[in-house]
Amino acid sequence: MTLADCEGVAEIRTRGWQHAYRGMMPQSYLDGLSVEEDAERRRAHLSQAGGRVVDLVAEDAGGELVGWACHGPYRDGDVLTGDAELYAVYVHPGRLGRGAGRALLSESVARCAAAGHGRMFLWVLRDNDRARRFYERAGFRADGAAESFEVDGIAVPEVRYVRPLPR
Repeated sequence: MTLADCEGVAEIRTRGWQHAYRGMMPQSYLDGLSVEEDAERRRAHLSQAGGRVVDLVAEDAGGELVGWACHGPYRDGDVLTGDAELYAVYVHPGRLGRGAGRALLSESVARCAAAGHGRMFLWVLRDNDRARRFYERAGFRADGAAESFEVDGIAVPEVRYVRPLPR
């Protein structure tokens, strides 16, 4: 991912949230998401990442951005561990089911394995059955950890998934 990709990634992430999380978090929050504000956060994140966080993009044959993934060290509270974490993977809602998500996830897994991480974790909304099936097909399993975060006063529960990485 480059700075030139930030607007496209923000579009993918914002539309991805609005599509995937409908009915799982307050609609007023989803409707209020801003591509412009997210693009600014992406630019700041990319310029300050310091190499620990890896952002990947997927493009179609014509060079149009269709997906984005982000991974780095697993965060246990404020502590970074030796394991890896998939922070995000999103595909533009109009491009779902065409392989971009699988390609991004596979590349993230391969890069984390090559970096010597033994496991990869991720958090997924508990009620996001489509995403949970996607991760399970890729070898991730729920490990029993759960937590919630708050969106507009509503608790949104997440579950943690883990996958051992090949050595």
